[in-house]
Amino acid sequence: MKSTSLSLIAGAVALAAVTGFAAVSVPGDGGTTAAKTAARLPVERSSLLCPAPGLSDLAETEYTSFTPASGSGDTSEPAGTAELLSTAVKDAAKSKDKKTKKADPDKPVVLLKEPGKPATAEASGADSPALVGTATGRLAPGWTAQQTTTVEAGDSRGMLGVSCSAPDTDFWFPAASTAKSREDYVHLTNPDDTAAIADIELYGPDGTLKSDVGEGITVPARSGVRVLISTLTSKAVDDVTVHVTTRAGRVGAVVRAADDETGSDWLAASTEPTGTLVLPGIPADATSVRLVAFAPGEDDADLTVKLLGKTGAISPAGHEDLHVKSRMTAGVDLKNLTRGEAGSLLLSPADDGKATPVVAALRVVRGKGDKREVGYIPATGPVGARATAADNRAKGSVLSLTAPGAAGTVKVTASAGSKGGTPVSKTYEVGAGTTVAVTPPVPAGLKGTYALTVETQSGGPVHAARTLTVPMDGIPMFTVQTLPDDRGTVEVPAAEQDLSVLDD
Repeated sequence: MKSTSLSLIAGAVALAAVTGFAAVSVPGDGGTTAAKTAARLPVERSSLLCPAPGLSDLAETEYTSFTPASGSGDTSEPAGTAELLSTAVKDAAKSKDKKTKKADPDKPVVLLKEPGKPATAEASGADSPALVGTATGRLAPGWTAQQTTTVEAGDSRGMLGVSCSAPDTDFWFPAASTAKSREDYVHLTNPDDTAAIADIELYGPDGTLKSDVGEGITVPARSGVRVLISTLTSKAVDDVTVHVTTRAGRVGAVVRAADDETGSDWLAASTEPTGTLVLPGIPADATSVRLVAFAPGEDDADLTVKLLGKTGAISPAGHEDLHVKSRMTAGVDLKNLTRGEAGSLLLSPADDGKATPVVAALRVVRGKGDKREVGYIPATGPVGARATAADNRAKGSVLSLTAPGAAGTVKVTASAGSKGGTPVSKTYEVGAGTTVAVTPPVPAGLKGTYALTVETQSGGPVHAARTLTVPMDGIPMFTVQTLPDDRGTVEVPAAEQDLSVLDD
């Protein structure tokens, strides 16, 4: 076969892969043969990483793993597996200690056997390791896992919830801190069989916080490490943006933020830098809301700040606009923001002609005095086709739905319970520029915990967040998880073989 023929084939395949459409000329014919456009198909494999949950002997952690039912009823799909494994089992297998050797390196901490019904597990104490997980076959599309930890007392007091995340190479965390009252850790988890190398950069109100020890952090294969942020710099700063990147490999990254007075929670990564951001799910009874934003590019950002409530958008008095200097962290207290009404924050360019990319997060406090509790809400993408919050209880869940642009309609499905219960669904309409905060449906005859799946039905993009509240000793312990698209489908380009290109 001539090298020119090989080049023609390679070029046609590359074109199809990039654009999803290929047109191959047939010599002597003068016409073209068009390949089909790209199709969206369910993913065949998903990966999730859960950080090590505890720094306290009082920590009680619940894991929930869930894959939405496809609804197609197609039993011909590969059964697949979905399991979360401890990063410590490889060390346990090598240990000479008899008690430790009982750990089975092949036994999952959480094993999901079927779509549509959550699987759960529990862990106690400060030594629980990070988890790495993989789902395949019909359990892969939309696979979601949540880690919820409760610490009743001590410096780590609080309810800490986090959606286990996919590995990546770039993460932004506004709303961290190196203040003396804070103890914030970056947790890094490596799912692969080779070591990853990560860099951590810190940015305060005056720009970069210089640090040499934040570079070249080794995360061993299939392991997790945590880094105390305040050890990376000598400066105590209230508002810090943390940037995690990898120069080799990939990791899962999340920040565990703890405050002496308001407790602790996980701070998940903000959505990637963009000109318009939505931060959904501010509780109606929030007593303090602090917005932290960062512009990673070379240009300053001028933003319009609006609260999207039940009846529409309002501008917070005295904080209608926010100026964010390039590569400097901006923080502002939005006092009396909610006024007893749940809402979502919309950040948009003040100048319609200039959309400067930014990242942002909210630090939200509920309660008063020594009965306060903190939670974090990062900017997030829309629900898209489908999104899921895995861990919900019979009581205590509130679902916030916001449509920053055009009105939208979503279907919310409460799954079967982990120990019994029948799924139920309900449809919600979200008006343009509003937030709807609802008590979501609960499975009939619920036993155990259940998952909430949100699916876009029509209209404009809808953003969502689920707040889980478990009061304890007068403290409104809570955690908020945003619900971006689960990316359960992927665009697969179509290409057809055309041997006529081999003709001389």
